[in-house]
Amino acid sequence: MTEPSVWLVTPFAVLLLAMALMPFIHRHHWENHYPKIAIGLGLITTLYYVGVLHNPGRMVTTAVDYLGFIALIGALYVVAGGIHINLTGRATPALNTGLLAIGAVLANFVGTTGASILLIRPFLRINQNRVAPYHVVFFIFIVSNTGGALTPIGDPPLFLGYLKGVPFFWLITTPQILSAWLLTVGLLLGLFFIIDRWHYRPEPAIPNRLELTGTPNFIWLAVIIGLVLAQKANWLQALGNEHAVMTLVAGAMLVVAAVAHRSANRAALQKNKFTFAPLREVAFLFAGIFATMVPALDLLEKHAGAIGITTIRQFYWGTGLLSSVLDNAPTYLNFLTAAFGLHHLTPDAPADMARMLSQPALAQYLIAISLGAVFFGAATYIGNGPNFMVKSIAESSGVKCPSFFGYVGKYALPILLPILALVGWLFLS
Repeated sequence: MTEPSVWLVTPFAVLLLAMALMPFIHRHHWENHYPKIAIGLGLITTLYYVGVLHNPGRMVTTAVDYLGFIALIGALYVVAGGIHINLTGRATPALNTGLLAIGAVLANFVGTTGASILLIRPFLRINQNRVAPYHVVFFIFIVSNTGGALTPIGDPPLFLGYLKGVPFFWLITTPQILSAWLLTVGLLLGLFFIIDRWHYRPEPAIPNRLELTGTPNFIWLAVIIGLVLAQKANWLQALGNEHAVMTLVAGAMLVVAAVAHRSANRAALQKNKFTFAPLREVAFLFAGIFATMVPALDLLEKHAGAIGITTIRQFYWGTGLLSSVLDNAPTYLNFLTAAFGLHHLTPDAPADMARMLSQPALAQYLIAISLGAVFFGAATYIGNGPNFMVKSIAESSGVKCPSFFGYVGKYALPILLPILALVGWLFLS
């Protein structure tokens, strides 16, 4: 297959710059026209692959990947949006830190999207008298990203690894991954507590109370998780077409979401101020991202070795840094393919996957890619799907969130990056 021209990375770069700068330059214009910009730039890449490279199959694969991504994200968003957690009381630093810790654990059972949508509104509500940008940022760091590193349900890239043959419990039973998770989440929680304690001013005590509305939606959450796991069922795999299986499951998730929304508790939806606006924003922007980043990922897959990405730490940093500006799910897949290719293996062959996991020296690559994809997804608003949703919900609640560059410059670089560098130094060699 003819590889794409390096110039075809331009639409992707333009989209990233537009997402970062347009809200400053002309926010109203961006809010009205971002769907056209995202889809238009995506069409440039799509038409090039179809008309010039004569490789429509590559874009079909990307479309299926996007469908699976948005179906899972959307279904979790819709179902969780019908569950109202009424948490009242005063938000002390200890209570806030405890909520974030619960969210980090919960992310491994209902996904970072599910945990984010369930907890962001009550988290903002109990902090309504003193909520600050750092509350939203640390929520994204911990609940929307790093927390979900222990199971394939936790984060989309890990789910893709599961589909490729990585055992369900491999992540949590791998000492390096578990230790890295404990260190990263623990340090972020500790830093958050210190910052929150610094800004805390005691207020009159109000009894803490927890009430749940819309609890039947937890059943629908279980159904979605069941569909995630069902993709490895023998009777589905017997179809012999990976695209057909992913499309079938994605369709089932969308049906579950529609039924759940139609039958949802109206009071829970109203209390959550549920709208489809955050999901619409993610759907359009990530449609553009998925399409325009294909040339960058294809060039990376072909030339990773040539540009010097060969060591385990290089795969960690390479996966991580690109996951922060590309969506971390396809970035994970491409670095996974590159790592297998370095050893003349393919992730689509069960025997090769078994060899990769059974040999400690080779398994280090998969550990590095998994940690890099999940942890660095927190570095920008576009590193992982839930990030944008949390930002959108917070802004709709009146919280002033950092800008794209403010998020990176004030929080990701000075706080998150040193922790992730420590993880790479301690646990990868």
